[in-house]
Amino acid sequence: MSVAKVTEIIASSPVSFDEAVKEGVERANKTLQNVKGAWVSDHKVVLEDGKIVEYRVRLKVTFVLKD
Repeated sequence: MSVAKVTEIIASSPVSFDEAVKEGVERANKTLQNVKGAWVSDHKVVLEDGKIVEYRVRLKVTFVLKD
């Protein structure tokens, strides 16, 4: 049997929501071991002069704890 933990991170990209998710997952894998999945719990855009300048996602990342 294994035990997993969920941690929340926020990632951003000037390109798209998809790119923000990709960046967040890649960064989580550098810090956390045994990452098994992630889901997007929130989307947000940052505007300047009425134009989107940044896409942000809130990710819940699941990883399995070591025995």
